[in-house]
Amino acid sequence: MKKTLFLIFIAIITCNSLINSANKVDLDQYNVVWTTQSKNSSESMPCGGGDIGTNVWVENGEIIFYLSKSGTFDENNTFLKLGRVRIHLSPNPFEGESFKQELILKDGYVQISGSKENLSADVKFWVDVFNPVISVEINSNQKINVDAIYENWRYQDRELRKGESFQNTYKWAPPKGLKTLADQISFKDNGVLFYHRNKAESVFDATVDQQGLSGIKDQLYNPLHNLTFGGYMTGKNFKSVTTTDGTYLDTDFKGWKLQSKEASKAHQLKISLHSNQTESIEDWQTELWKTVSTATTYSSSSHKKTIEWWNQYWNRSFIQIQSGKDQNSQEYQVGKNYQLFRYMLGCNAYGNYPTKFNGGLFTVDPVFVDAKKNYTPDFRNWGGGTFTAQNQRLVYFPMLKSGDFDMMKPQFDFYLRILNNAILRSKTYWGHDGACFTEQIENFGLPNPSEYGWKRPDWYDKGMQYNAWLEYQWDTVLEICYMILQTEKYNNNDISEYIPLIESCLTFFDEHYQYLAKQRGSKTYDANNHLVFYPGSSCETYKMSYNSTSTIAALQTVLKETIALPEKYMTQEQKDKWSKMLEHIPPISFTEYDGHKTIAPAKLWERVNNVEVPQLYPVYPWGIYGVGKPDLEVAVNTWKYDPDANKFRSHIGWKQDNIFAARLGLTKEAAELAKLKLKDSERRFSAFWGPGYDWVPDHNWGGSGMIGLQEMLLQTNGDEILLFPAWPKDWDVHFKLHAPNNTTVEAKVKDGKLEYLNVEPKEREKDIVNYLK
Repeated sequence: MKKTLFLIFIAIITCNSLINSANKVDLDQYNVVWTTQSKNSSESMPCGGGDIGTNVWVENGEIIFYLSKSGTFDENNTFLKLGRVRIHLSPNPFEGESFKQELILKDGYVQISGSKENLSADVKFWVDVFNPVISVEINSNQKINVDAIYENWRYQDRELRKGESFQNTYKWAPPKGLKTLADQISFKDNGVLFYHRNKAESVFDATVDQQGLSGIKDQLYNPLHNLTFGGYMTGKNFKSVTTTDGTYLDTDFKGWKLQSKEASKAHQLKISLHSNQTESIEDWQTELWKTVSTATTYSSSSHKKTIEWWNQYWNRSFIQIQSGKDQNSQEYQVGKNYQLFRYMLGCNAYGNYPTKFNGGLFTVDPVFVDAKKNYTPDFRNWGGGTFTAQNQRLVYFPMLKSGDFDMMKPQFDFYLRILNNAILRSKTYWGHDGACFTEQIENFGLPNPSEYGWKRPDWYDKGMQYNAWLEYQWDTVLEICYMILQTEKYNNNDISEYIPLIESCLTFFDEHYQYLAKQRGSKTYDANNHLVFYPGSSCETYKMSYNSTSTIAALQTVLKETIALPEKYMTQEQKDKWSKMLEHIPPISFTEYDGHKTIAPAKLWERVNNVEVPQLYPVYPWGIYGVGKPDLEVAVNTWKYDPDANKFRSHIGWKQDNIFAARLGLTKEAAELAKLKLKDSERRFSAFWGPGYDWVPDHNWGGSGMIGLQEMLLQTNGDEILLFPAWPKDWDVHFKLHAPNNTTVEAKVKDGKLEYLNVEPKEREKDIVNYLK
């Protein structure tokens, strides 16, 4: 009866809403506006697009910005920045008292304005979404001159100091005398050409040798070989003049100065970036010049197309909370910072590599994260080419409900590129099929060598990481498989190219745990004809586990979703194979606290290493328990009574407690954790959280915050769309989110009442269940 009455209510609201045009989105309220200049790079503002990120700030009257592009990994697998640019105007309007720097969120660019006496200037800073080009457009009311200096701290080889190799694949165990090798920088045709080309030998070779794979090296994918990245800075009516030198914070640098040929009211600078694996540097430069040629046409149509992209990006999804109310309230901050972090994700929409959990494209000088780390701007903790799967998933899961399916491709393709290396690991070490993906994985698909263990017993299994945190943890790839399957379910994405990846990951668990069972005895299954997942790992926390809950829940869910795929993706014979495997997956284990049945992290385990809560993974991401689903009380009991779940509870970094609370329908708890998770950071740009457990800006902090907020507003149970399953009645909200079967839901709540609801397609209105009470 409740559902029938609600359908009538939907029809009335939808009709009224269309008349009132209630679905207009006010993004201008979230523009970030600064009226004073910044003290240093820690007070920078992110600006980006396509696969480029820049940190922009004005310091002592000069515009400064760092350059970052997806996939710029050097020989040591450090994620190198591409330099820094400093712009000085003369006479200088930024030496006066009037100043404004603003991120125009809906259009994706930064506007900087300043005036001194009768002189004023506006600087528009934007990144082309469709071409790897940064544009700086300077307009003033009087003729001025402009100096633009390209600055680089890698003008010479730099020996890495103690602790500095945490920025690369060697982490805490670099070879003696390890260096970051110099870039090549020079004036060319009144511009500055800069690039880094990797040497023939790299950390890839060291890792292959360490892990006993030299015999198949020529079969392994190597993304560092012949990789060149860099760019070209030029300006209309600019000339090259001289080199400079100096020190910014703790790092010396050399600069290459361009200068306007004459004073003018209008100046334009273009920085074209390029990265690729080419046979020669000449081939790379030929590719770069094509981009430069396009960029130097200075066509306004490029900016128009970029603005159109950002406009449609915001139109497809948003969450606004307490609009028009106290902007200092934590509730308002939650909605604001959700938008700002989604903006940061949009800056790497189309990168060759996924957005990194430990800073994305927006890291700055490390002394502002840890005063003891007076390293170069290239530094970030936990590696450059190392992709920690438990963290990466939190960056990409929110893109399902925000409808950013196109942006998920870099994360999926990352695994597709390294699939063959993962398969070769299994064949080489254990002689069976299936892709073995470890947790701390390099961009070439092998375990991080320091996590693998430089000092390990000769007798130890070559396929294993000799590491107390990471041993036997290889189920996180199943979350990537699940995301892929969900894009088909949400958006009808054609996932044909990823089916071999999904099947190979499933094959690994089937074959490897039969292989391990045969090492222990004569039987491959237990008395109930189930696989025995031992030794295993329930996240990094419950180690040497027997039938890990995170593994079992993952396999149950991915197998069911794979079997349910449309016929075009696999034959009935393939589906029968996975149905048979599903029959061999053991059930989730339970335990009891204070007389309350709870989900156990595993059937048994030997020790607790970390502070994750895998006993609630059947709630999220796997959705076995939740609002409207059977046995919800068992999952709620786990939240309430499991001593570790309580002891580990937090909003910091990659913690998922906000998500668990939302999925369990615990409105008060979800709201409090959302306010903690998404409140303003302690930095000038409010969505630069961290370091948490990782770095600044902490992207898995932001991603987990996004997921939790989405789940408070919208969940699904089969075909049902659960509206406001954990939403506080006193929080006004206007949102648009995506659901399976090409469905979008837009709704507006004011003063505890649903004012507007629009469900597309209309036939999905019958599936709405409203939990707003």
